[in-house]
Amino acid sequence: MSELDVDVVTSVLRSGTLELDARMLDASNVTLVGNATLDGVTMPCVYKPSAGERPLWDFSSGTLSRREVATYEVSVASGWDLVPITVLRNDGPAGEGMCQLWIESDSSDVDLLVDVFGPDEVPSDWHRVMSGSGSDGRPIVLAHSDDARLRNLAVLDAVVNNADRKGGHLLLDDTDHLYGIDHGVCFHEDTKLRTFLWGWAGTPLVDEQLEVLRALHAQLSDSGGASTDLRARLLPLLTSREIARTLRRVDELTAVGSYPAPSDEWPALPWPIF
Repeated sequence: MSELDVDVVTSVLRSGTLELDARMLDASNVTLVGNATLDGVTMPCVYKPSAGERPLWDFSSGTLSRREVATYEVSVASGWDLVPITVLRNDGPAGEGMCQLWIESDSSDVDLLVDVFGPDEVPSDWHRVMSGSGSDGRPIVLAHSDDARLRNLAVLDAVVNNADRKGGHLLLDDTDHLYGIDHGVCFHEDTKLRTFLWGWAGTPLVDEQLEVLRALHAQLSDSGGASTDLRARLLPLLTSREIARTLRRVDELTAVGSYPAPSDEWPALPWPIF
């Protein structure tokens, strides 16, 4: 999507008239689907009002929408554009909430990235994540592909401390661009990384990923009291401690130079996984 398109879509999502016609009943929080229209331009969108968020014991109430927007901002700053255009609206039908561009995606395409196999059926170029038993008692293996887009998404998740990366949170548009969605439980100060993308745990990051991390460090730092563009965008969305902890995670990833490994202090996999 060109820069002009991004500007147009952002304006429509932020200021357009919202017409909502459906609710996603399988979502944990109130998630409404419809269209935003501004100056004759209409965009399909998802609207998640802060008032419809289910209370969580470890995240402050009413902050999940802002965390979704913050993840989008970090994604943009990384240059990977792994999150659909997402804005914060104060004037939605149910008050403040995030509004995100709807990505049309065939759910079957996700099987090209993550799937469950029999023990002898895992493709040779895929990474095994977990073994278990299916509903019929037969052994199964959860695995994901060795896809460069997933590799970058795994780094982004580590930066934002994503506590809920499910297989169902992946979308492929009609150009095969990969997007991750549902980032409401990110940016906690404590380590809570919970994902199915453990296939590269402990393996080295590539040079391009390290360059992105160094660029994120510069954009998150507050050298000389002058806020960078990314830091300025995050300040209304996160606490100063959460931003500081994000910078620390970036520095830790850069120093170690490899993908993180699961922690014994927190469940490694989300549930359900899809």
